Amino acid sequence: MTSAADSPLIDLARYQDPLTMQRVMFSAKTIAIVGLSGNELRASHFVGYYLKRHGYRVIPVNPRETNILGEKSFASLADVTVPIDIVNVFRAPDALPDIARDAVAIRAGTLWCQFGVINAEGGRIAEAGGVTVIMDRCLKVEHARFAGRMHWLGFNTNRITSVRGGLQ
Repeated sequence: MTSAADSPLIDLARYQDPLTMQRVMFSAKTIAIVGLSGNELRASHFVGYYLKRHGYRVIPVNPRETNILGEKSFASLADVTVPIDIVNVFRAPDALPDIARDAVAIRAGTLWCQFGVINAEGGRIAEAGGVTVIMDRCLKVEHARFAGRMHWLGFNTNRITSVRGGLQ
């Protein structure tokens, strides 16, 4: 997996607008998760499980799986037969341009790239095709921040961290 440090310089702030993330989350109903794993220990599985528990329809996209979280798994976005509001990406950054092309082709509303999934070309392809782009953010974390328990507890910052401000 290519690290964010290996990616060309990219202004991530334009892909991390809190109001855009809220609009996307609150208007979406169906989320295709590209790279969703059947392994319960993987982050993608936990995110998919969380999203299902919060009322979203989760469509697995993984050619190595047949069924995940009680849903049929599709080999690619092109094979999905229902409209997709969010394409959530758990793949290496190098795969993002092709995934972005697929998201445009199926007329997805948003391409949401998880932590570390940063690829300027993929962002440009999606935007040029009319798809909203969120990059280097976790959909589950942002949902919890704006709509879940973290919001109820008063957390509503632009960044979630376990580092205390006073520690050096």
